[in-house]
Amino acid sequence: MCCVTNCDVDPFIARWQNREGGQERANYGLFLTELCDVIGVEHPQPAGATHEHNDYVFERVVKLAGPAGESSGRIDLYKKNSFVLEAKQSRRPGERNQIRVGNDLVDSECNDITRGRRGAERAWDVLMLNAKLQAQDYARALPASHGWPPFILVCDVGHCIEVYADFSGQGKNYTQFPDRQRFRIYLEDLRSDEIRDQLRRIWNDPTSLDPAQKSARVTRDIAKRLAQVSVALEKQHHAAEDVAMFLMRCLFTMFAEDVGLLPKKSFKTLLEACELRPDTFVPSVTQLWEAMDTGQWAHAIKTQVKKFNGEFFTRRFALPLGREEIGELRRAADHDWNDVDPSIFGTLLEQALDPQDRKKLGAHYTPRAYVERLVIATVIEPLREDWRNVQATAETLRSSGDLKRAAAEVKAFHEQLCCTRVLDPACGTGNFLYVALEMMKRLEGEVLEALLDLGGQEALRGLGSHSVDPHQFLGLEINPRAAAIAELVLWIGYLQWHFRTKGGPPEEPILRAFKNIKVKNAVLDWDGAPLPKIVRGHETYPNPRRPEWPPAEFIVGNPPFIGGKDIRARVPYAEALWTAHSHMNESADFVMYWWDRAADLLTRKGTVLRRFGLVTTNSISQVFQRRVMERHLKAKKPISLTMAIADHPWTKATPDAAAVRIAMTVGAAGTTEGILQEVIYEAGLDTDAPEIKFGYQFGFINPDLTVGVDVTSAKGLEANGGLCSPGVKLHGSGFIVSKQQAEHLGLGRRPGSELHFRDYRNGRDLTNRARNSKVM
Repeated sequence: MCCVTNCDVDPFIARWQNREGGQERANYGLFLTELCDVIGVEHPQPAGATHEHNDYVFERVVKLAGPAGESSGRIDLYKKNSFVLEAKQSRRPGERNQIRVGNDLVDSECNDITRGRRGAERAWDVLMLNAKLQAQDYARALPASHGWPPFILVCDVGHCIEVYADFSGQGKNYTQFPDRQRFRIYLEDLRSDEIRDQLRRIWNDPTSLDPAQKSARVTRDIAKRLAQVSVALEKQHHAAEDVAMFLMRCLFTMFAEDVGLLPKKSFKTLLEACELRPDTFVPSVTQLWEAMDTGQWAHAIKTQVKKFNGEFFTRRFALPLGREEIGELRRAADHDWNDVDPSIFGTLLEQALDPQDRKKLGAHYTPRAYVERLVIATVIEPLREDWRNVQATAETLRSSGDLKRAAAEVKAFHEQLCCTRVLDPACGTGNFLYVALEMMKRLEGEVLEALLDLGGQEALRGLGSHSVDPHQFLGLEINPRAAAIAELVLWIGYLQWHFRTKGGPPEEPILRAFKNIKVKNAVLDWDGAPLPKIVRGHETYPNPRRPEWPPAEFIVGNPPFIGGKDIRARVPYAEALWTAHSHMNESADFVMYWWDRAADLLTRKGTVLRRFGLVTTNSISQVFQRRVMERHLKAKKPISLTMAIADHPWTKATPDAAAVRIAMTVGAAGTTEGILQEVIYEAGLDTDAPEIKFGYQFGFINPDLTVGVDVTSAKGLEANGGLCSPGVKLHGSGFIVSKQQAEHLGLGRRPGSELHFRDYRNGRDLTNRARNSKVM
């Protein structure tokens, strides 16, 4: 435990604050070395000549690729698996400081010490932005074996440190950490034990700051408590839908008090009182929800409340609970709902409410990092490319002195961001939609910061309440309860990030009935849907057809995994499905109907769709699934795969559950190269923070998810017609051993043992993920 006190910090602040400084090269090493003492971490090590072991050093050399060829760069301070730090020094009180913006020099008066606002031209912000971009280039140039560091730090020597994080290991989404309100650490902030601990952990234990780790634990505990309440209500024979909506109203009320939409601890205090008198629970809570719906005086908590409206409180009745169940709700309210992770909350809530899933609550869900991987490749990469182009244009205008047009460019991008729609056509409980919302809110935070730099508070006032919000995140879901949970997840996620990016509550009503989540079959519509028509005791689906999907710029999601043979077993439905999709081969897996529809929309005349990314079974590269992709990849108006992973773990692995393996594919219109990722290392699949490393290939991605020669277009030799071979037949699995078993039997230790063990592959090993087994 570090024992640095404010008495130790004050001399450091006095030494560096408000003093004239030279170039950053002269000062940053000394400043950062002394900062290490202040936060209680070891000093950087001496750098070696060959760089292989320069894992924590000043001036770490990296090779940068550019249009003019390869060049060298130097990372000001680097620590492997922790951070890349780029240092600048902008302050010279008493004289003018020249800061290079592009190819021009901009003078900025540096006597202004308002936090981050330096000079009328605000060139300081340009300096820091360019430093961040430079740090990202250095991170990209690190050896592949080092991976992407989770943090990028931009240090203005003697003034502040800006903190950006990307815990995904992809290096494509470094955003303000922990949020727009707190990503800058000023020198005087070092007096805070919490701030010094945060920096110490960035140095020594960066993954401990990943909010997904803490939030997964909190979310799981809340779900377990809700499961106990759900069981009690089921025993009272309440309808499942009523139980679900009642519990979601409880949850949202807990969340509202933690973010300040209700007085702090007001609902928790009400629950404590109801524990003593359970008969007061129904009237007290019902009246509170009535007040929240209409925005009036709430007698239960003795205060005027905001108008919430929306769908959650129109049916505002509470269900009767005993003392023990009220206690479970009260203990759930003890948690800080700012720590709840909506990306897994919906799944766990659905498990808590489902009697079949309740016994394995939390044992299987999709880790957030897996969802992020697809959302970044599908939604965030193109949006960030747009933002980089806008930043370049705005910086050019600013450097010429045209701040008004520069601000207009940024405002126009913000408007575009607030109109961008994301559709999940099989949304379940909304985890993909929430992750897309959160990442777009993070990007919005950067846009708002840029706008503040260009026009001050006046520019932000011009935006009013316009922001990225749930109406942009559209879902289709066949399960009504899951659809309701998805809506709750989006609102909780939106309000969490609204407070973090804007710092205050939204305008009333707090909630709006956007109707953005539709209870609808995404791949089959018929007359009389959603129920089949019964004719002579049999289900029929009259006039089957493909349903329309709402227009969106991006489609992303995880459609249901049902094999082609399992579809056939549902005879009336299967026949209707095939009639509505007459171009599909009947052996295709169910998930490929979503893939095919998204690909059709991508090339439709006048489409707004830019990309789609879907999770599918990892058999997508096999012949019956591959034919669906081939039709689009080789069409007259082709699409291309911009990213693909052929074999990836999916749900959290547990000893009593089979590991689910999936494929990810991202499609865009036209002919373009993509990135094929191959999992080369995986660990901790049964934890909340699985570790996965990838190898990368760049080029045109073929329908069988390979790069290079497209063997799927090869034709069979006519001379081989009518011939076949059964291959190697073992007539039993007793001769098959794993690599570990072979080593135990002497492979690699006993001379000549290699003659008795051979690599063994069957068809599935070749087309999917090899088991790396051997035969003896």
